[in-house]
Amino acid sequence: MVDELDPETVRERIERGDEFDLVDIRDDEDYEEGHLPEAEHLTIEELEETVVDRDWADDVVVYCYVGKTSVQAARLVEEYGDAETVASMAGGYDAWAPESLEVEASNAD
Repeated sequence: MVDELDPETVRERIERGDEFDLVDIRDDEDYEEGHLPEAEHLTIEELEETVVDRDWADDVVVYCYVGKTSVQAARLVEEYGDAETVASMAGGYDAWAPESLEVEASNAD
């Protein structure tokens, strides 16, 4: 079973400088409009294609828009990746943004 972390816990881990992979699996457009600080972007399709070959950190947190797809993605990383702990961010980006927590936007070319 995949653990779920609330957005506040993820924020605290970012602020402390904890070592973990933070993966945004939303589509390109959503990621470019805004994402969590330090988040790496992989669509769910890219994750499926690369999960086995990636060098994962010991801890991984995955998020999507509302938290459903990220649970599936976290299961993939848990089953096929080499991370020790994997979690999904409960409520996804939708739960993060209303809390007025910091977001970053990508510069689209």
